[in-house]
Amino acid sequence: MGGAVGTGLFLGSAQVIQAAGPSIILGYTIVGLIAFLIMRQMGEMIVEEPVAGSFSHFAQKYWGRFPGFLSGWNYWVVYILVAMTELTAVAKYIHFWWPHIPAWVPAFVFFILVTLLNLSNVKFYGESEFWLAIIKVAAVISMIVFGLYLLLSAGPDSTASFTNLWQHGGFFPHGFSGLFYMLAFLMFAFGGIELIGMTAAEAENPSKSIPQAINQVIFRILIFYVASLAIIMSLIPWNQLDLGGLDKSPFVMIFSQLGISWAAHLLNFIILTAALSVYNSGMFANSRMLYGLSTQGNAPKIFQKLSKNGVPIAAVIFSSILIFGCVLLNYVAPEQALSHLMYMAVAALVLNWAIISFTHLKFRQAMRDEAKTSKFPALFSPISNYIVLIFIVMILYIMWTQNFKESVILIPIWIIAMFILYKLLGLKDQNTDPK
Repeated sequence: MGGAVGTGLFLGSAQVIQAAGPSIILGYTIVGLIAFLIMRQMGEMIVEEPVAGSFSHFAQKYWGRFPGFLSGWNYWVVYILVAMTELTAVAKYIHFWWPHIPAWVPAFVFFILVTLLNLSNVKFYGESEFWLAIIKVAAVISMIVFGLYLLLSAGPDSTASFTNLWQHGGFFPHGFSGLFYMLAFLMFAFGGIELIGMTAAEAENPSKSIPQAINQVIFRILIFYVASLAIIMSLIPWNQLDLGGLDKSPFVMIFSQLGISWAAHLLNFIILTAALSVYNSGMFANSRMLYGLSTQGNAPKIFQKLSKNGVPIAAVIFSSILIFGCVLLNYVAPEQALSHLMYMAVAALVLNWAIISFTHLKFRQAMRDEAKTSKFPALFSPISNYIVLIFIVMILYIMWTQNFKESVILIPIWIIAMFILYKLLGLKDQNTDPK
């Protein structure tokens, strides 16, 4: 939950609401189900082999050395971009209270705080992430309950009504295309749930805890996304929601427009902690992936260096240096920073999901060859794998036609650059077992 529920829901949903109206609810359901299929595919591999840097490990073992190299470094880039996106969102949340503060200032302050937090021991990180995550979980549940109360107690002159979901242009006010072309943007909201794969090597009893986490978290996220958005779009007609140039949270602005200022301020604080929670999770994922890459020989050995508390300190510091670029980006171009970071993150996430699903096909073939039975089999495989891969091709088409061609073009450029680096490092092509 900590790695997933953040800017994609609390801030990014503003653009989707304007483009798709109430059908955003269906959009989150579709992308959530695709994410669940990927989670189950990844979960099957993790339960068999709970290792650090799991994506890279499986791609390397079952597909080849270069796919493992590419997978690991790509996932690292995913969370560099996600962390930068969340930091950018933090600045926008701070602007709700203090609009005169330059965007780079809060980005820099929270950059320092989260970096220091990740340099502490993993138990302290886990406790901090638990509380950051539980705040937003409790807040969303409270908002759903409070919103239901407002809907059920609304008077005849109130704008609050469930009919807002199909009136004012219908459930698809701009047609199905209005939702279809927003699916790529919605995909960003689910980037992070695969973070469970990074915890496998440090989890107690992973063969039990990982399946439980995977089966529970996706349904919880779907409930949170679908229920919360259904409530806020019932309180005020979607086309009357003032989002101020799409840089404000619809969750905050709903209550602000209803005149419930205390709820707006409280929710703004909550979604601020949500962004920090995802950033915190991203920093954890980055450092563990770099550590895993290093143990495989796919990154410099310095990233294997651990502090006395067992934290991969060199990996944390190196990742944080790259994330610092967000502070600079918010100094140079604060208005354009968020949307471009989100679509760049989606491009990297598309490649990551494709590698996971394709690697799982290779894994299943290896299991059949060895006549092994999975402890936690993926749903409907291999059909689910093909569904995922077709969905990813569709996302690339959407990005190409929606003026984000540069994000799609970056994917082959990134793969070629990684292959050149792979060859320059003199890495061999044979499959190796990092164990």
